[in-house]
Amino acid sequence: MCGLAGIALPAGSPAPATGVLEAMIGALQHRGPDGSRVRVDGSVGLAHARLSIIDLEGGWQPMGSADGGLQLVFNGEIFNHVELRAQLSRQGHVFATTSDTEVILHLYARYGDDFADHLNGQFAIALHDVRRQRLVLLRDRIGIRPLYYRCDGHRLVFASEIKALKAAGLPLALDIAALGEVFAFWSPLGDRTAFDGIRQLPPGHRMVVDLRESSLAPRIASYWQWQPLGDPLAAGGDEDACAEELHALLVDAVRLQLRADVPVGSYLSGGLDSSAIAALALRHSDTDLRTFSLAFDDAEFDERPFQRLMAQTLGTQHSEVVVGQDDIAHAFREAVWHAEMPLVRTAPVPMLLLAGHVRDNGFKVVLTGEGADEVFAGYDLFKEAQVRRFMARHPGSRWRGRILERLYPYLAHSPARSPGFAAHFFAEGGDAASPGFAHAARLRSTRRVLRFLHPDVRAKIESMDPLQSLAAHLSPMDGWAGLDRDQHVEASTLLPGYLLAAQGDRMAMARSIEGRYPFLDHRVIEFANRLPPTFKLRGLREKRVLKRAMRDALPPAITRRHKQPYRAPDSQCFFAGGQLRPWVADLLAPERLAANGLFDARAVGHLVEKCRAGRAIGYPDNMAFVGVLSLLVMQERFLQGPAGRVA
Repeated sequence: MCGLAGIALPAGSPAPATGVLEAMIGALQHRGPDGSRVRVDGSVGLAHARLSIIDLEGGWQPMGSADGGLQLVFNGEIFNHVELRAQLSRQGHVFATTSDTEVILHLYARYGDDFADHLNGQFAIALHDVRRQRLVLLRDRIGIRPLYYRCDGHRLVFASEIKALKAAGLPLALDIAALGEVFAFWSPLGDRTAFDGIRQLPPGHRMVVDLRESSLAPRIASYWQWQPLGDPLAAGGDEDACAEELHALLVDAVRLQLRADVPVGSYLSGGLDSSAIAALALRHSDTDLRTFSLAFDDAEFDERPFQRLMAQTLGTQHSEVVVGQDDIAHAFREAVWHAEMPLVRTAPVPMLLLAGHVRDNGFKVVLTGEGADEVFAGYDLFKEAQVRRFMARHPGSRWRGRILERLYPYLAHSPARSPGFAAHFFAEGGDAASPGFAHAARLRSTRRVLRFLHPDVRAKIESMDPLQSLAAHLSPMDGWAGLDRDQHVEASTLLPGYLLAAQGDRMAMARSIEGRYPFLDHRVIEFANRLPPTFKLRGLREKRVLKRAMRDALPPAITRRHKQPYRAPDSQCFFAGGQLRPWVADLLAPERLAANGLFDARAVGHLVEKCRAGRAIGYPDNMAFVGVLSLLVMQERFLQGPAGRVA
């Protein structure tokens, strides 16, 4: 795992300044603490910060082809590099290293821009074809590894993180439209970022830039999409046969992702997903498995009994980091700095602390169970949508309230316990064919933060329809099953924009840890996308085929456990002894808010008092508080002046 940066100018331009490239890659040393290098060829400069995991001696970048005609930097891992090297060697290619980086160079030389079709991995790639004067940027299918850029026609600047673009001297200003998307979907949509003019290459996309043109004009196209793949599997509807095939796929995905020249550990949350990955890793690893867990001193969020059960069942060497409210408050600003966007939950912060625990124990790589909920329909929102679709077909059913009560058994303040909630929930109705049908409740809760913005800012955001914005970023879904639509939306929004970015890559790489995601092997996804929807979610029973695939490897207490989503304490973390913590009070000072230009100081004051009094027990108020505070931290860390700048 690494960090990359680069500058491209039209051919014949003065060479990019080495000092600027060094400043850019210097901003990414947390991604690559094992060394950095810079190379300039003509009008293109590439820079790389290395975290040594594969070919510790020979994998340095930028790496060139034997004749110097290709230069490459990349962030990530190509898990099938061994098989690809063997195939290319049979075709006459000669290798100088055992690194996966060199495999990419040879694949491009043989297949051109279609080389990505052969890759199994998680990656962001920048390849300079020196002879043909072209630049190719590529991002993995799911969006596990980030790649940001800005192009004004005269210069293309790109990097693994936005802070490297800031180090290149690019001015930063908040994008109001992007804030509207964050405060609806938890992250910007598509290629947008929180900053005006800064874009991200979308997952599964390729950018090609012809450097011979006097004005650079990136051409961006998709090479892979998350979508249902036709008729159900040829297993003839046999769930046991599908479970067996899934088990074999997961075994191979874990086998590939265990490849490294350093030890590989595994996260263990106590849920089905991480337990499945750890169990498979233990069976197919040549060494003892080391597992790591995140625990909380608040029992509502803590899962230690299940974590310890799995560690004991597997016999792993296990350790845990226990996180309290003080810890979250202390690390919150750092988490926002690394997330590079406003947050509506504190959940990324404990992940940052867990990554630090892994690093302190001498590990660089961990397997995680992330992605299984998107691939196999594990989230409550999928179940909510099932219930709402059922009620639309059977509006007089006597079972609706009883069904709803089963949705949130893990919540201390379950909304289902409110007498009026069921009626309100089902009254939402909506168009079941709308792309945002399953996500309406989340969108409505998150948009509570708009109440605390300055009226002028709020008016701009409210003039934009979030569902229209969503539809513009999705593939056509005509004829898709309801669950397929719901999964596609989740895989296009929350997964790459928040879970794999703010809560995944950014928090892990802040501590120089590489996370690996076997459930997001594209072969596993494509298999799941061929399954009948009922194999994933039947009634309110989630991830059916996955549970069946893992039933012989996990204790019943894990496979039968109700899905408990990962959560962390929110607004209460920022109070101590009934008062705002000093740094929080400074940011939320009424006079500072009044001068800021983004917030309604009076409304924020009421929200603060509500949280201080312990009356903010639901998601909307907690997300609003965290959203306001994180946006203030964004301004403080990224933007110039007391209020920053807004585009």
